[in-house]
Amino acid sequence: MVCAAPFVYLPLAQSQLSARFEVAAQNCRSGGAGAFTGEVLAEQLADLQVPWVVLGHSERRAMYGDTDAEAAAKASLALRCGLQVMFCIGETLGEREAGLTLDVCRRQLQALVDKVGQDLSNVVIAYGTRVLLLPSLSSLRPPSSEPVWAIGTGKVASPAQAQEVHLGIRSWLAATCGHTAAVGTRILYGGSVSAGNCQELAGQPDIDGFLVGGASLKAADFISICQAGAVKALA
Repeated sequence: MVCAAPFVYLPLAQSQLSARFEVAAQNCRSGGAGAFTGEVLAEQLADLQVPWVVLGHSERRAMYGDTDAEAAAKASLALRCGLQVMFCIGETLGEREAGLTLDVCRRQLQALVDKVGQDLSNVVIAYGTRVLLLPSLSSLRPPSSEPVWAIGTGKVASPAQAQEVHLGIRSWLAATCGHTAAVGTRILYGGSVSAGNCQELAGQPDIDGFLVGGASLKAADFISICQAGAVKALA
């Protein structure tokens, strides 16, 4: 399990969590060192021995203008600095209703592969993820942007729908990066995972784990999700 804490709490998380857990930053800069006040560099995360970074998150794409190319550039630098990357992909509700789900996911993944190559051994793909927003910050979302499918829409993907997309992603990996990448790359699901659906989701053959948002703030629910993920890992 990996805890993606806000930057200012990463040292605290490192000091409090047992060795069974790792930590992740929620973002990093795409370029190297320089006069970039307020930015967090991949090199700095490596200095702090933070092993993971979450990149391409839906909120970063929608609210801060992270393009496919920008997310891929961040991933490339993070990997070169020795970090492991959770690379987030996913379509908006409008794109799903237009039948563009896999087209969008493939486009986002192609940008990644174009930048880092076909070796994804230090990359985990997370489909349909987000970080929980405080209500007071919700107004920061641009009015024209749509939430990523199954995230804050009131429309929850069924396990079968989630499996369909994960299978499509894995098939794309096989065709683009080869059998080893397709089999070895973990594909996490992060669209409205809860205590109520985690076991059925974990039972899907191409869902390898979860990136959990709001449910992580509810101890009993989060424990259930972790247990479902543990069963999946042992299968």
